Amino acid sequence: MSTSFRGRLLAATVCAGALAAVPACAETLADAIALAYQNNPTLEAQRATQRALDETYVQARTGWRPTLNANASMTYNELRVPHTAGTAVDINGDGIPDAVKYGVFQNNSARIGLTFTQPLWTGGRVAAAVNAANYDVLAGEENLRRVEAQVLASVIQSYSDVRRDQEALAIQQTNVEVLTRQLQESQARFDVGELTRTDVAQSQARLAQAQALLQSAIAQLAISRASYATLVGQNPGDLAPQPSLAYLLPKDVDEAYKVAEEHNPQLRAQEFAEQASRARVAGAHADRMPNVTGQVTYGFNGPAFPQTGGNFPSSLYDRNVVATLGATLPLFSGGLTSSRIRQAVERNNTDRITIETVRRNTLQGITQFWSQLIAARSNITSSDEQVRAARIASEGTHQEQQVGLRTTIDVLNAEQELRQAELNAVTSRRDEYVAAANVLATMGRLEAKDLIPSVKPYDATKNFRRLRLTWGWVPWEEPISKIDQHLTPYPSRTPEAKPVEAPIGPGLQPAPAVVAAPAAAPTTVKH
Repeated sequence: MSTSFRGRLLAATVCAGALAAVPACAETLADAIALAYQNNPTLEAQRATQRALDETYVQARTGWRPTLNANASMTYNELRVPHTAGTAVDINGDGIPDAVKYGVFQNNSARIGLTFTQPLWTGGRVAAAVNAANYDVLAGEENLRRVEAQVLASVIQSYSDVRRDQEALAIQQTNVEVLTRQLQESQARFDVGELTRTDVAQSQARLAQAQALLQSAIAQLAISRASYATLVGQNPGDLAPQPSLAYLLPKDVDEAYKVAEEHNPQLRAQEFAEQASRARVAGAHADRMPNVTGQVTYGFNGPAFPQTGGNFPSSLYDRNVVATLGATLPLFSGGLTSSRIRQAVERNNTDRITIETVRRNTLQGITQFWSQLIAARSNITSSDEQVRAARIASEGTHQEQQVGLRTTIDVLNAEQELRQAELNAVTSRRDEYVAAANVLATMGRLEAKDLIPSVKPYDATKNFRRLRLTWGWVPWEEPISKIDQHLTPYPSRTPEAKPVEAPIGPGLQPAPAVVAAPAAAPTTVKH
C-alpha cells in the first residue's frame, strides 16, 4: 500500500466523526464516477488485460506471414590414420621398430545463408485460429464492460453508503443530545421530588445506549469512507444528494428482461466464447488437411580458414539458391487428431450449454434487483409515514408528560421510535438507489457513456484496430487469408461485433434543491 493512499485511509478514519471539517463545496456522484472511471486500479488492470488479449489476434495472424531466418555454421575436422596400417616403423633410427606411424588430415568448412519461408495454404488452420482469437477479443471487450459496470455500481453503492452513514450519524448525535437533555430534566425533577430514582436510571440507561450507538455510527461511517476512498481514490467530502436514475430505468420488468438479453455483458461474453470454441472445432478438423509452404534459401559454402595466407578468395566459395514448394499431408497420427477434434467438440458443447446458464442467472438477477427496487420504493413511502407519525407521537408524549399523563419511559420509548423511523427512512432511500443501480448493471446499461457523457469514454477497440497493420504485416497477407478462409471443407464463421446500445441522455444531473422544513424544537418541561 502506498504511503499516500495509507494516509487517505487514515484520514477517512480520523475525519469520520468530524463532519464540520469537510469542504463546503458539495461533491457529486458524477464527480465520484468520473474519478473512478479514470483512476480505479481494478478497471485499469482490466483494460491492460484487454490490450494483452488483443495481441493474441496478431499472434494468430502470423501464421499467414513469412519468416526470414539467418543461419551460419562452421565445422572443423581432424582425422588421424596410419601411414602404413598395422606396420611398426623405426622412428629414432636405432634399427628397432618403435611405433606405428600416423598420417594427420585436417579440413574445415563454413556455411552462411538466409531462409525465407512463406505459408501458402494451411487447410484452414490459421483461419480458424484467427477467428477464434478475434472472438476471444470480443469476449474480452464484454468482460471489460462487465468490470466497468461492477466498478461503477460499487462507486454508487459506496457513495450511497457514505450519505446514509452521515445522515445516520447526525440522527445518533441528535439522539444523544435529546437524551442528555432528558436526563438533565429527569435529574432536576427527581431533585424536587417529582420523579423517582427509577425514572433517572431509565434516562441514564437510554443515554448510555445512545452513546454506544453513536460510536457504532462513527465506526460505520469510517468504514464506508474507507471503501469510498479505495474505489474513487480520494476521501469523500460533502456529498450532494444522488441524482435520479429514472432516465435509464425501464418502464417495467419485461423491458428490463429484453434489454438484459441483448446487452448484458456477461451473457454477450459467453456467446462470443461459444463462437470462439466453435472456431477451434474447425481448426481441429483442419489438422487433417494438407499444408502448403514455399521456401527460398540463399547461402554460401566454403572453407572457414583458408590455407592461402589468411585471404578469402571468392573462388573458394560456392553460392547456392534453392527454391522449394512443399506440401505436407498428415496420414496417421496415432489417433491424436481425432482425439483433439472430440475434445474441441465437447468444449464447444460446454460453452453452448453455459450460455443458457448465464441467461438464466441474468434473468434471475433482474428479478432479484427489480423486486428489491419495488420493495425499497414501498419502504420509502412507509418509512416517511412512520417518521411523520412518530414525530407527532413524540411531541404529544412530551406534552402529555408535562400534565402527568405519561411517564418517563413513555417519553424515552417515543424518542427511540422516532430515531428508528428516521434511520429506516434513510436506509430505504439508500436501498432504493442501490437496487436501481444493480438493475442497470444487470441490464448492461450502467456505463460511463450514459452516466458521465462529458467524460471521454475508453475505447477498447482502438488498440485492436491499431494492431491490425503493425510491424510484420505484408501486402500479400490478405489474399492468402482469403484463400485459407474459403478453400477448406471446415470453414469457420467470420466474427462480427454485436450492436451497441446508443448513449442515453442526459447523464447524471444534480438533484433538485429541496428546501427542508424547519425541524420541530424538542419539547422541554417548564418548572
